Amino acid sequence: MKTRKELKELAKQKQCKMGVFSIKNKATGKCLIGSSTDLEAKWNSQKLQLETGNHPNAELQNDWKQYGEDNFVYEIVEELTPKDENDTTIKKEIKALEELWFDEYLPMEVPVYNKKR
Repeated sequence: MKTRKELKELAKQKQCKMGVFSIKNKATGKCLIGSSTDLEAKWNSQKLQLETGNHPNAELQNDWKQYGEDNFVYEIVEELTPKDENDTTIKKEIKALEELWFDEYLPMEVPVYNKKR
């Protein structure tokens, strides 16, 4: 069994997937576009909020309740790999990548849960 100190060190070394995700309603085609430095943790957080009825996006929350969990799919739409481990601009890069993806959906007239920017 590993010590607490060893577990903390392992957590620091873990490389998380980072980038842009979507939560898509399969029944309507509508989706939420977002980004994170830890996509797995972000999905766990989003799903927990939806399951408990506490998601900050009321429209997504209502559709989750109406259509059910089985009608939603979480997708990583683009993953970003940092140039180096000390890259302090990674959050800005991820946000810029999210903006690019969001801009891709609007011209295609794909409905989104995101508020207009």
